[in-house]
Amino acid sequence: MDHRFQTFVYGTAIALMIGWVFYVGRDVFVPIMFSVFVVYVILGIARLIRSIPVVGAKLPQWVISLLSVFIIAFGLCLVVYTLIANKDSVIAQAPRYQESLLAAVQKVAVWLRFESEPTWTTLRRDLFAQVSIQRIVGSALSSVSSLVASVVVVALYACFLLVERGHLEAKINAIAQSPQHAQRIRQVIADINARVGAYLALKTLLGVLLGALSWVIMRIMGLEFAPFWAVVIALLNYVPYIGSVLSVLLPGAMAMAQFGDANHVLSIMLWLTVVQFAIGNFLDPYIMGNSLNLSPFAILVSLAVWVALWGVAGAFLAVPITAMLTIIFSEFPGTRPVAVLLSQSGRP
Repeated sequence: MDHRFQTFVYGTAIALMIGWVFYVGRDVFVPIMFSVFVVYVILGIARLIRSIPVVGAKLPQWVISLLSVFIIAFGLCLVVYTLIANKDSVIAQAPRYQESLLAAVQKVAVWLRFESEPTWTTLRRDLFAQVSIQRIVGSALSSVSSLVASVVVVALYACFLLVERGHLEAKINAIAQSPQHAQRIRQVIADINARVGAYLALKTLLGVLLGALSWVIMRIMGLEFAPFWAVVIALLNYVPYIGSVLSVLLPGAMAMAQFGDANHVLSIMLWLTVVQFAIGNFLDPYIMGNSLNLSPFAILVSLAVWVALWGVAGAFLAVPITAMLTIIFSEFPGTRPVAVLLSQSGRP
C-alpha cells in the first residue's frame, strides 16, 4: 500500500474517532472549551489594558489581572441577569404577540387575495401542527436555569485554568524531550495565545459595541425587551456570517409580533443592518484584520462541523478551535497540508 494513501486512511480514521468522542462527550468538552474561551478573553483584555498609553505600563500585573476578571465576571452576570429578568415577561406577553402575528398574517392573506383569511386554527392544522408561541417561548426560556449552572461550571474551570498557568512552564520542561523541543512547544503555545487571544478579546469588545448600538436603535424604535435582544446580538457576534443575519432577523420577528406594521419592522431591520454592515465591513477589518489567517470557506465548513458535533455551542467555538487546530497542524509535516488548506494566505 502506498505510504501517502496509508497515512491518509489512518489520519481519516483517527479524525473520525476523535469526532465521535467529541460528539459523545460534548457535555464534558463544551464547558471545558468555553472555560478556555473565557481565559483567552481575560488574558486578551489584560493585554489591551497593558497597552493603554501611560496608565497601562504603570499598573501592577495583579491589578490588570483583577480588572480583567472583574470585566468578564460583570459581563457574564449581566448576560444571566438579563435572560432571567426577561423570562417571565416574555412568556406573559406571548399571547399578545400571537394575536399580533395573526393580524399580520391576515393582512398578507388579503394582500395576496387568498379565498379566505387564515386563522390560528387553520394555520395550526395546515402549517404549524398545533404550534403555540407561548409554549415555544416557554420551552426556549426554561433552559435559563441550566444556563446558570453551566456558567458556574465554566467559571470554576476558568479559575482553575488561570491558577494552572503558573505551572505550565515546568510541565513543558518535563514533557519535552530536549530544550529545542520545549522551545518549539512554547512557540506553538505563544502563537495560539497571540492569535486566538487577540481575536477573542477584540471580538468581545466589538460585540459589546454592537450590542450597545443595537440597544439604542431598538430603544428609540420602541421595541420591547431591547436589553435582552442587545445581549443576544452581542453574543451572536461570535458566530461568523450567520450571526449577523440572525441579529437582524430575530429582532425583526419580535418587531412583527409587537407592532404588526411592516413599515415599522422594516425600519428596525434597516437600522440594525446598517450597524451590522458598518461594524462588520469597516470597524472589524480595521481593528482585527485577518488575525487568524483562516479561509472564509474553511470557517463555513468548520461552523457546519462544530454545530453538528456540539449544537449551538459549536457555533460560538468553531472559529477559535479551527484557528488552534490550524496552528498545531502547521507544526507537523503530515498535517501541514491541512493547515495550508485551512489558511487564507496559504502560509499557516
